[in-house]
Amino acid sequence: MAGPLPRLAPGVADTGRLIAAGDVTHLQKRVADLQHEFPQLVLQIALHAFPTDHPFSMHAFWMCNAGNFSGDSRRGKENHAILIAVDPKRQEAAIVVGYGLEPFLTQGMLDQLLEAASPAWQSARWADGLFSVLDGLGELLRTFAIPDKARQLTAAEF
Repeated sequence: MAGPLPRLAPGVADTGRLIAAGDVTHLQKRVADLQHEFPQLVLQIALHAFPTDHPFSMHAFWMCNAGNFSGDSRRGKENHAILIAVDPKRQEAAIVVGYGLEPFLTQGMLDQLLEAASPAWQSARWADGLFSVLDGLGELLRTFAIPDKARQLTAAEF
């Protein structure tokens, strides 16, 4: 119904090439850092102009589910994927979380992250808005994450 899934580069996909290459590299590093800090997390950013024949929220939900970012083995409560979708043409954005994160990341929390990024996006500063969302997302994840003691000990040994 929504058409073919757009081809997305893993981590950060800017299909319209609206973000400077250096900023894409910094965004990819920030995504990798968050995924290292939270190993169960799969994070995908999609800056993409979606067709206008369906509501944006439907496209974001469809992309998160059809994209299968967390893989076949992580379904239901094991799905810790997060999609940050931004449509620059429509001036709309959404954060869609996998079922395993829904009890912890409420829609209200996610809406606040998007609202904080909104001034940057209204000025076409796409990377700045995404950095804002990633910073806020990291803070939220830290409020309920259970530290991996083995990972901390291993890191401290080096």
